[in-house]
Amino acid sequence: MSEGHVAFEYEARNASPETLATLGEGHIAYVKQIRSEDVPGLFPEAPKIAPGLKLFALHAADGTPIMLTDSREAAVANAWSNELQAVSVH
Repeated sequence: MSEGHVAFEYEARNASPETLATLGEGHIAYVKQIRSEDVPGLFPEAPKIAPGLKLFALHAADGTPIMLTDSREAAVANAWSNELQAVSVH
């Protein structure tokens, strides 16, 4: 582990939720697997989707939803096309 990585982990553990929300803003986006049942809460403008589907959402570092897709690869490609570094959230 690099020294910078250790420093980041220490700072992240001691940061407020507000500070954590702004880390990577404008540079990092995250991909999160969601269920189709979660779509209306995240993407209210999305059309009705059948229940039980596995989908992937791309979010800005601050949590703002950017896009919804049925493949992780498409979400990552969209991040890259917008000059964002994509990370996965489990």
